[in-house]
Amino acid sequence: MNTRFTRIFGLLAVASMILAACAPAATPTTMPPTAPAATAAPSIDCKGAASGDTLSVVYQWTGTEEESFNTIIKPFETACGITVNAQSTRDAAVLDTLVKSTPPDVLFWPDLSPLKLYTAQLLPLDTVGGDQSNYASYWITMGTVSGKWLAIPVKADPKSIIWYSPTQFKALGYTVPTTFADLQTLVEKMVTDGQVPWSMGYNNGGSADGWTGSDFIQDMLLATQGPDYVNKIIAGTVPYNDPGVVAVYQIYQKWASDAKYTIGGADGTVNTPFLDAIYKVFSNPPQALMVKQSGFAGASIASQYPALVYGTDYDFFQFPGAQGLQGGADFMYAFSNKPAAQALIAYLTSALGGQNWAAANFSLSPNKNAVGNYTDPQEIKFSEMLANTTGFTFDIGDALGAPFNTAEWKGIVDIVQGADITTTLATVAAAQTASIK
Repeated sequence: MNTRFTRIFGLLAVASMILAACAPAATPTTMPPTAPAATAAPSIDCKGAASGDTLSVVYQWTGTEEESFNTIIKPFETACGITVNAQSTRDAAVLDTLVKSTPPDVLFWPDLSPLKLYTAQLLPLDTVGGDQSNYASYWITMGTVSGKWLAIPVKADPKSIIWYSPTQFKALGYTVPTTFADLQTLVEKMVTDGQVPWSMGYNNGGSADGWTGSDFIQDMLLATQGPDYVNKIIAGTVPYNDPGVVAVYQIYQKWASDAKYTIGGADGTVNTPFLDAIYKVFSNPPQALMVKQSGFAGASIASQYPALVYGTDYDFFQFPGAQGLQGGADFMYAFSNKPAAQALIAYLTSALGGQNWAAANFSLSPNKNAVGNYTDPQEIKFSEMLANTTGFTFDIGDALGAPFNTAEWKGIVDIVQGADITTTLATVAAAQTASIK
């Protein structure tokens, strides 16, 4: 475990002045103030767990992420005397074996697949200490099956962002766009000025080439159609060759294949490694002015160019006009109602749990109480985006899996290289149907 800490809340001083009764002709006397009344600091409800109890959890986190989680749960362990025994695995087959033999008391998993795989074994979170009041309704809906609240995200990672250099924008007279129409206008202005708007890169080392394009297209769908539309694609009630999808691909094909709009045109987009696409925007001189990429880009930029200053040399803005955010999330599930499990679930879904998660800067907590408790400047900005959004959607490919994701990525690469949009999307839509069945 890493450095342990707890957040101490200050005392609220309440002073009252008592005036003494006065005799005729006497000067009123002010009595000394009473001692300040202390307010109780938020406490951790141990749910009847006994000191020395153990709790088994499974998650995918390793390294610094695991250390951050240990920091968050240390106050819980200390307050309740509970020992958390954790196992880290990224293998769904390993998890399946565990669940079928000895399920963990509490599971943290980076998607909602357990809702389908282990529905009968999962316990409703509101029956084992979970507090719904600290979350936006769309988070509750996302984790509810047949009226049972079975999952809640403990952390979220928004993708709906564009990275740029404020210094370059200022020098060229550009301002951050706030609507999708503004973004389109800005892109055309950059081209007219002889600037290259976008840096794009699909190359993922031979695996999942095209995923960066799918993220870009989904944000365009969020801007033009909204999160309900995207969720209907995931549910299969809107086919992937719907006119709304076709319209977005028509814009994207131009941006991703024309050398006036992106570095190297179609060949550059398809063959550039996705990390190199990030770096090209912040090289000296910059080769393009914007790159659509997830939150991890900030750390990549800082590592590649340590002299650059966040907020001045590099920064990000929310994808203009996006009516909701796209991203990933790690969800919490309960397989046990033992007191120690209830205590952990109650703690992480409480106000204090949200505050401590934010203080550890372990991505973003969807817990409403996390806002105002982050210390990293990028996380502060991300948290404001998350707090103000009206919806959250998973990556369509991640949500549907194979064969859709493979067909989508191939379709995007083919379209950027000149394939017919209508014909290609009909093939992807067929894979969408196959994935849902």
